[in-house]
Amino acid sequence: MPKGNSNLPAYLRSGRLDWPVVVHSLRTAVAAVVSVAVAGLARLPEAYWAPVTTLVIAQSSLGAALAISRQRFAGTALGAAVSALVATYFGPCVFLFGGCVFLLGLLCALAHLDRNAYRFGGVTLEIVLLIPRAAPAWKTAFDRFAEVSIGIGVALLLAMVWPEVEHAAAANQ
Repeated sequence: MPKGNSNLPAYLRSGRLDWPVVVHSLRTAVAAVVSVAVAGLARLPEAYWAPVTTLVIAQSSLGAALAISRQRFAGTALGAAVSALVATYFGPCVFLFGGCVFLLGLLCALAHLDRNAYRFGGVTLEIVLLIPRAAPAWKTAFDRFAEVSIGIGVALLLAMVWPEVEHAAAANQ
């Protein structure tokens, strides 16, 4: 690897791992494990969604994580509510899903939520409306909301208990 490539992060240009990279990787791994463990203890059927959410949020500083988490939480709640209501009365249908995605966009705008909320709400809609399940729709929607909420909660708790320290080398990554 050429050392003169300034497009690479500092730790790759130097050919060694800097301490902030090691700490960030450990911090993220701990958050992911705690998240999946909590979701497993809650006996959620798809506990893997909790660490997926944690991994997305744990990549941010506390200030950024708080702002984005509110949006993701609200969007997931809205997506779960819409999908539970619609899936209770209708079976899987691509056109119905498309209509719900459109409706969700309007509801997010009316609730003054941003595109992050809309994105997470849309993923929740897709999971509840398009993936066939034996469980009632309201239970699937609730489980999805709980899984994401656990992921958000663990990531925020970690950001408060073990805040990421910004270093000049880490800022270049």
